[in-house]
Amino acid sequence: MSEASNAQTISELVGENLPYLRRYARALTGSQNSGDAYAAATLEALLADQGLVEKLPGKVALFKVFHSIWATTGAPDDGKATGLEAKAQEYLAKLTPNSREALLLHTIEEFSVDHVASIMGMSVSDVDALIATARREMHDAISGRVMIIEDEAIIAMDLESLVAEMGHKVTGVARTHDGAVKLGEKETPDLILADIQLADNSSGIDAVNDLLRMLGDRPVIFITAFPERLLTGDKPEPAFLITKPYSEDQVRSAISQAMFFASTETLKA
Repeated sequence: MSEASNAQTISELVGENLPYLRRYARALTGSQNSGDAYAAATLEALLADQGLVEKLPGKVALFKVFHSIWATTGAPDDGKATGLEAKAQEYLAKLTPNSREALLLHTIEEFSVDHVASIMGMSVSDVDALIATARREMHDAISGRVMIIEDEAIIAMDLESLVAEMGHKVTGVARTHDGAVKLGEKETPDLILADIQLADNSSGIDAVNDLLRMLGDRPVIFITAFPERLLTGDKPEPAFLITKPYSEDQVRSAISQAMFFASTETLKA
């Protein structure tokens, strides 16, 4: 393969999969800035050695390069975190090593267990064990109050059921921007789970930002059918994002991860 052809292949690989790599990196770190720094380091490594992506399927190879960097640095902790974020980092340090990574790769990014094993450089049996451990540890770790902002009744009922099964309390379901603000005034949530497009064509992003101004910072998970549109790097973006149609595992994993972080950066309207 010519150098120009190989460069084009690398460019196509990055163009197709960078939004999802950035989503994964943010879920690991809990913030846009830290996650994007790891994604940028991955791209720099690829530019320095394009042969890194020749031996595995493209997306798997890209995430494997990311993990080679992540494994040498670990979860970011510069000692500057305070409050609930500092407590989150302290707790995360006590979790079984590599368990969150395996769970996120398998559920949020939907890699097969075989591909997770390739990405993390482990055996399939070890990855299976890590995923089971992560589910147990994170399920037992934190419970709280969750507000749901969703205009589709069936999806709202499904989310309510999942949240309750995880041991969290649902403060209520809002279908519009105004409804969400009123619900937030009634009872303060620990986590907000929000669709982007609401019933009266109002914005879930606007609703969340108004709630955060009123209630203070807290973790937020956005739901959208087009995650790549929200991961462009052009403006502040969500640290936690799941895709419609979603699976139960994706929702459970996203909620478990987000509950650890109180300083979620959100989109600006």
